[in-house]
Amino acid sequence: MSAPAPATRRIGSLDVSPLGFGAMPLSHGRTPEVPREQGIVTVHAALDAGITFLDTADIYAPTWDTMGHNEQLVAEALRSWGGDRSRLVVATKGGIVRGEGETWSRDGSAAYLRSALEKSLTNLEVDAVDLYYWHRPDRTRTYAEGVEALAALQQEGLIREIGISNANVEEIEIAREVLGDGGLAAVQNQFSPTYHHTSHDELLHCGRHGIAFVPWSPLGGTGGGARGLRDRFPLLREIAEARGVSPQQIVLAWELSLDEHVIPIPGAGRPETITDSAAAMTLELSADELAELSDAILR
Repeated sequence: MSAPAPATRRIGSLDVSPLGFGAMPLSHGRTPEVPREQGIVTVHAALDAGITFLDTADIYAPTWDTMGHNEQLVAEALRSWGGDRSRLVVATKGGIVRGEGETWSRDGSAAYLRSALEKSLTNLEVDAVDLYYWHRPDRTRTYAEGVEALAALQQEGLIREIGISNANVEEIEIAREVLGDGGLAAVQNQFSPTYHHTSHDELLHCGRHGIAFVPWSPLGGTGGGARGLRDRFPLLREIAEARGVSPQQIVLAWELSLDEHVIPIPGAGRPETITDSAAAMTLELSADELAELSDAILR
């Protein structure tokens, strides 16, 4: 049985849960790899906990020759879930190239982005992607060129909303200029208590222009960042212990308090982890707690 739906937030024309689920750890960046059945159960746990926004990408895969692995896993999990799929929103990304022998590059050309999107449509078993991000800038071409390519794909009905990822304020402004007022739905950048030295400016900039800001690695990343939060920020531990919840829930509740346009996407490799994170959607911290956290984290 699914949890009651929390109040939603907006990504362009889309309504989503305040927290999303970052599916990357199910296919990429973990040793040992997450078993496929465990990955599907983890996606189901996120959905059952009231999360309606799933984030994936074509490059999230165990190896270069299995690109699309994460998208296919998400599609399988959605197909086998017994809840209401009509309110679910799935985001994916393109523009990073993984080649033979794990060579990495970027391609923001119209031809490559179209090819990547077409593969994502097949992997996700959909006719249009709800939210499609340009994953990382391609420094061999102007930023406007990549955004124009996404705009053309949107006009064809293959993308519902356009996003950009790992973008600075200047690139956000270029995207806004190309797409027009309201055309840029989301910016997905790294943001957490341990990484905000540039991305806080981008978070604020998005808020001023009605753009959703989607923090990736909101708990510090899959390399142990989440586990180290309580040691780096004693206040997190103190508030968590006083409330009887995890420090991770405190972090996510604090990030949600920053503004209505902020939609963190914590990742997880186990159902218990995402269920715990999802509880932050209904955790209300006091004004004093939030002010103390902001002072400790953003100073």
